Amino acid sequence: MLVRFFETLREYRVPVTLRELLDLHDAMGQHLAYGSVDDFYMLSRAVMVKDEKYYDRFDRAFEFYFKGLESIDPDWFNKAIPDEWLRKQIEKNLSPEELAQLQRMGSLEKLLDEFRKRLEEQHKRHQGGNKMVGTGGTSPYGGHGANPEGIRLTGPSRNKKAVKVWEKREYRNLDASVELGVRNIKLALRRLRKFARTGKAEELDLDDTITSTARNAGLLDIRMRPEVENRVKILLFFDIGGSMDPYIRLCEELFSAARTEFKHMEHFYFHNFIYEYVWKDNRRRWDEKLATWDLLHKYGSDYKVIFVGDAAMSPYEINSVGGSVEHWNEEPGAVWMQRITETFEKVIWLNPEPRRSWEMTTSTVWTRQLLEDRMYPLTLQGIEEAIKYLSR
Repeated sequence: MLVRFFETLREYRVPVTLRELLDLHDAMGQHLAYGSVDDFYMLSRAVMVKDEKYYDRFDRAFEFYFKGLESIDPDWFNKAIPDEWLRKQIEKNLSPEELAQLQRMGSLEKLLDEFRKRLEEQHKRHQGGNKMVGTGGTSPYGGHGANPEGIRLTGPSRNKKAVKVWEKREYRNLDASVELGVRNIKLALRRLRKFARTGKAEELDLDDTITSTARNAGLLDIRMRPEVENRVKILLFFDIGGSMDPYIRLCEELFSAARTEFKHMEHFYFHNFIYEYVWKDNRRRWDEKLATWDLLHKYGSDYKVIFVGDAAMSPYEINSVGGSVEHWNEEPGAVWMQRITETFEKVIWLNPEPRRSWEMTTSTVWTRQLLEDRMYPLTLQGIEEAIKYLSR
């Protein structure tokens, strides 16, 4: 069974190796998961999946491999699973409230007895109806039905009253190609964090206190140390307006995640391309401008610079004087981008447009050239590639 399950994971592009398969085999031999699909799911995921971004693929492979309850031999419950084990396993997973609900059918034993009887009587798939195991209908066994309580074998919950659920697992949409959410972005950005002890000594150093007290013959000597802080420093530039309007929510999620993960972060806005000024408040953008020259002199070269935009614009906005669509720029945008890349050690561009469309826009091609191809798609995989570069 484990070998076929292993092959299914490989088919769903979960990067598992024989080492993980052997580890899962050993874990099963130690009875770390026995007689419970939920326990086996949690155990196999912990052993076989080494990166959260593959959880979604694992869930789909798991569901595919263990699906097909309608083909179970009707005598399987009687022959393979002892009644006492089945009763105790289900009772163990029920809350006192759920056990109380069983009284409506008489008892847990009665519910299971009825389940076995109907499996014995059933010889084909059922849709609708009020008795057999199937989908739809009002039977207490199956899925997608209208019965207010029973054993749900498959599908999403309808009434939230099933006393036992076969497929009760937590699905997480963390595939590397999916659109981002705040939590997903946090997980990706977290790899960029670098911790160091800085500032005042305000945190108790327990190890040093014990050592120092012992050296003083038991006389208490409290030792303090600076707290650990994330030392990564970020300058985040967002393109706003025009073709970026469809990505407002995505940019908000990125901003929310970055603000949580990085204590030393400053954000700014620009339109289409970087010029002689940026701003921090879109509502007062014409009144409260910040000179790009000042940013170049204010922040150290160790700040990591991240531009977020689709890079879709007229080529004149990059390479021409007066090319900006909003004002007369005395110097081309390319000149300002060159100054930024020469001032800061690491500069990247995150593009919400799919990578396959980048070659279709001249301005996108030129932007990539200015950044020496350090443009990454705004997906989990793209952020991971960007973080890998920024972490070097």
